[in-house]
Amino acid sequence: MEFKLHSEYQPTGDQPQAIEKLVKGFKEGNQCQTLQGVTGSGKTFTMANVIQALNKPTLVFAHTSETRCACFTRYRGRVRSAHINMASLTLPSRK
Repeated sequence: MEFKLHSEYQPTGDQPQAIEKLVKGFKEGNQCQTLQGVTGSGKTFTMANVIQALNKPTLVFAHTSETRCACFTRYRGRVRSAHINMASLTLPSRK
């Protein structure tokens, strides 16, 4: 299945470099990478571009249900040709 990004926006600022660096890292075998940024900096859009460039099934983790729902909604709207689902995982609390 092809991952095709649907957006009227193009990567700007430092997004092109971040996309290039993340894609290069994955292709070199670095499967665990972190993209950090402040709220509203375009992390979801950046990762959508990375997913499109790699064209591989992707698992996205979110630390809260709010973040998980926001990511699901954003990816669902931007990557329409892909099969996107949302799942919840509740871990037992530590004592």
